Amino acid sequence: MTTTDPSVTAREPQGKRRVGDVVFANSAKGSGILILAILAGVAAFLIGQSYDSLAANTANFFTSSEWGANTREAPAFGVAALAFGTVLAAAIALIIATPIAIGIALFIVYYAPRRVAAVLGYVVDLLAAIPSVVYGLWGIGWLVVQLVPFYASLETYLGWIPFFSGPVSTTGRTMLTVGIVLAVMILPIITAMSRDVFQQVPQSHREAALALGATRWEMIRMAVLPFGRPGIIGGAMLGLGRALGETMAVAMILSPSLVISWFLLQSGNQTIAAHIALQYPEATGYGVSALISAGLVLFAITLVVNMAARFVVSRRKEFA
Repeated sequence: MTTTDPSVTAREPQGKRRVGDVVFANSAKGSGILILAILAGVAAFLIGQSYDSLAANTANFFTSSEWGANTREAPAFGVAALAFGTVLAAAIALIIATPIAIGIALFIVYYAPRRVAAVLGYVVDLLAAIPSVVYGLWGIGWLVVQLVPFYASLETYLGWIPFFSGPVSTTGRTMLTVGIVLAVMILPIITAMSRDVFQQVPQSHREAALALGATRWEMIRMAVLPFGRPGIIGGAMLGLGRALGETMAVAMILSPSLVISWFLLQSGNQTIAAHIALQYPEATGYGVSALISAGLVLFAITLVVNMAARFVVSRRKEFA
């Protein structure tokens, strides 16, 4: 009597693959190659179009704050002030939005009743669907007026801190106002990632902390936050990337000014994206190429931020 090894009969012939697997694998590979090609094409376009202004520029493009006329005679362009304003506005937004987003995510996951959590999660996600021009209208039409008295109080009580020294702008169109608007815009991104990470905390870790006599907050501090730290950092950096590239809201609120100023309650500073949006319609000659050069700098900054975010998320380790 002969016997047959089940493992042998169940094994598929070597080298035989289903048609669906082959099609799916090639489609996925093609999609990955396509997105890399698009990214390389955008970079090549920006580099090629910015060469003329960089080659003819009479100022140091990376250290100068001058932005000359659009003529072809001795152009002088510098992105230092624009890059400073871009990073400053995004940093303010990140500082304001991150703790609020973490608090909202913790409330939705661990404190709110199920129905309240569902509604609140929907409302937070809805913030991401609002166009940036609407945020700009809200900022310039209502928020700036409300913030002027608050800025006066900041100068009165915290004016000894250089960031809050006066004189306070009477219009409210300051870098701090832009930071607040950007914070509202990136809040859904950080909240969504933090909420997803908090929901993935192993139940055994939470129960172990509670079994040892920890309160709910102590359980969150000892078990939830350490586990979710990489996800929080990744979400914050993705939000930072969004804030760096925001255009319309910033252009509508800030008064154009090519200065490097740390005073958050005074009018001044500008971002790269807003400057391009405001200047491009009337740019000619080397001015167009210079604006594309500024766009290349913004592209590099945003790319570095998003790559860093992906690196942090991919290196997430299982909490032990």
